[in-house]
Parts: sequence; structure tokens; C-alpha cells
Amino acid sequence: MVKQNKLLIFILTIGVFGIINTEMGVIGILPSLAEHFGVSISKAGLLVSLFALVIAVSGPTMPLFFAGMDRKKVMLLVLGIFVLGSVVSIFTTNFTVALLARIVPAFFHPIYCSLAFSVAAASVSKAEAPKAVSKVFIGVSAGMVVGVPIASFLANTASLQMAMAFFALINIIAFIATMIYIPSMPVKEKLSYGSQLSVLKKLITWQSIVAVIFLNSAVFGVYSYLAEYLKTVTAMSSNSITIMLVVFGGANIIGNIVAGKLLTNNAAKSVMIFPFALVAVYIALFLFGQFSIPVAVITLVWGILAGIGGNINQYWIMSSAPEAPDFANGLFISSCNVGTTIGTAAGGLFISGIGTEYVIFVGILSLILGLISIIVRNYSKQSQTKPLAS
Repeated sequence: MVKQNKLLIFILTIGVFGIINTEMGVIGILPSLAEHFGVSISKAGLLVSLFALVIAVSGPTMPLFFAGMDRKKVMLLVLGIFVLGSVVSIFTTNFTVALLARIVPAFFHPIYCSLAFSVAAASVSKAEAPKAVSKVFIGVSAGMVVGVPIASFLANTASLQMAMAFFALINIIAFIATMIYIPSMPVKEKLSYGSQLSVLKKLITWQSIVAVIFLNSAVFGVYSYLAEYLKTVTAMSSNSITIMLVVFGGANIIGNIVAGKLLTNNAAKSVMIFPFALVAVYIALFLFGQFSIPVAVITLVWGILAGIGGNINQYWIMSSAPEAPDFANGLFISSCNVGTTIGTAAGGLFISGIGTEYVIFVGILSLILGLISIIVRNYSKQSQTKPLAS
């Protein structure tokens, strides 16, 4: 049983890697895509921004619609759609067709990811659930970090089509592994749409969503401009910047492993400490941003905390609505995308308004707001559980 659970979680991790890799890997080949389709870089950027926007919109709704179906069949459906989208992208020379081949899978993205988190958590005891989810999060981190340089390498050394074939290949592997090794998983107790949507009536759900939006904004409002920061403030070379991005990504994976242990042992304390720890990192980055060696160390610590933060976000929303796990994970995915959008937009405003080095304050401000949201949720929860005086 233990071996079967480990295999299940491993396949889910590969599947999530394939989904996120398809989403984020395009970032590494945008110039090549713009040239291939004969469009501007900004127009080619729609392949990324529209994908993210669709995820933000479909995050809460799509997992809800598929919640009553056999989970294996749903995962195969989503992976099949992603394979088909990647194959179309390989052979089309029409930008509109390529855009549609991205947008359609994006609607199904939250379904697979929310199911992966839910199935991983349900495969182990309640106490061990954060560890299981943290392992699946390794696929998220790897998809975000490994996908970009691999796609870029394949496009530069082989061809653009080979880079897009890489997206298809990972999803094909996940599809075959799911089909062969994952057993049928019919939903034993189908939750009505009403019962799942009822979690939105709870104040704690909205408090959790607000906190996750701010916490994700705190990470991506700064990380989105890390390359620019290292180039402008730290004055690093292109090769050094690439190394730093890889360090951040590798540290992110370490953070996922650490998060599983932290959330299993003392979740409440870990959530409270996180904003303080990341604020300390951002202050250090602001003070020592001009020096390469300190920045390298700070980036390593920052990457670990970012990995922990992703797990904290998922736990924070999931723990507010455990009675509707698939819908809660959809809310988590949507909240993260909203946070990323807000943080990135605010970071851009800070950079254009007062300078690149001040993008750090987007992170600090978001963390302060996130901490307030965490405290408010904790206070509300304590008030609800406190017995009335006789």
C-alpha cells in the first residue's frame, strides 16, 4: 500500500510538472515564437498572459464541474487535451491557431492541479497530508524552473518544434503512466454544487483567499523582476543571472520538501513566521543588492522560502474549506494567479516610477498586508471556537 501511494504521488508530480512546464516553458522561447509566427514580442506574450488569465477565471469553476467524475478519467482527459494542444502548436504556422491551442488547455489546467493536490492528500493520513502535497509541489517548482531553460536550450540548439515537442512528451509520459499504474478512482460521495459553493459563505474562506493573494503577490511581485534586478542593481552578467535563476529554482524545490515537514509538525506557527522571514530576506536584498556574493546567498534563502510559501498558500485555503477539497484547490490556484498578476503589475509600476531597486517594497508591503490577513483569520477562528461565558 505504501509503495502504491508513493507511485501514485510520483505520477501526480510528473503530471503537474508536465502541466506547469507547458504553461511556463513558453517564456524561454517567446522571441523564437514571435519570429516563427511573424508577430511582435508583446503579441507573442499573449501566449503567456492569456493562459494565466484563463487559469485565474477557470480556477474555481472547472474543478467544480468535474468533481463528481472518476478522477483517473478526468486526469487522462486533461493530459490528453494538453498533449493535443502541444501537437497542434508544433505543426501550426498560424498565430491565432497557436493561441487557441494554448487557451483551450488553460481551461483544464486547474482541474488537474487541484485533483493532484486532493488525491495526494487523500492517499495518506490527515497528519501526513501536507508532506504528500509538498511532494506534488516539487512538480510545480520543476515545471516553473526547469521547463524554461530546457525549452530555450532545445529551441536554440535544435528547433522551435523540438522545444514544443518536449512539452508534449512530458504530458504523454504522464498520460501513459496514469493509464497503466493509477487505478480507477470513482468519487465515493459526490458533493453537490451547492454544498461546494457553500464554502464561499464562510468568512474564513474569504480571509484565506485574501491572505493567499497578498502572499503570492509578495513572492512574484519581486521574483518576476529578479533578472532585471540582478542586471541593473547587482550588475551581473547574463551567465551569472542564469545561474542565479537556477539557484532560485533549485532552492524552491528544497523549500517544498522543508514545507512538508513544517506544516506537518506545526502548521499555525509556520504560517505566522513566514511573512517575517521573507521580510527579513527582502530587507537584506535591499541593503546588499549591489554585492554579488551576498545576493547569491540571499537568492538561495529566498528560493527556499518561496517554495515554503507555495505550500503555505495551498494549506491556508485548503484548511479553510476541507469539506470541498477539489473546489478549495481551485480557489487556491485562482487566488495565486490573481496575486501574481497584482504583484507583477505593482512591481512594474514601482520600477518605472522610482527605480528597479525599489521593487523590493512591493514584496514588503504585500507581506505586511498578508500578515494582517493571517492575524485577522486566526482571531476570527479563535472567536468562533471560544466557548460562550455562562
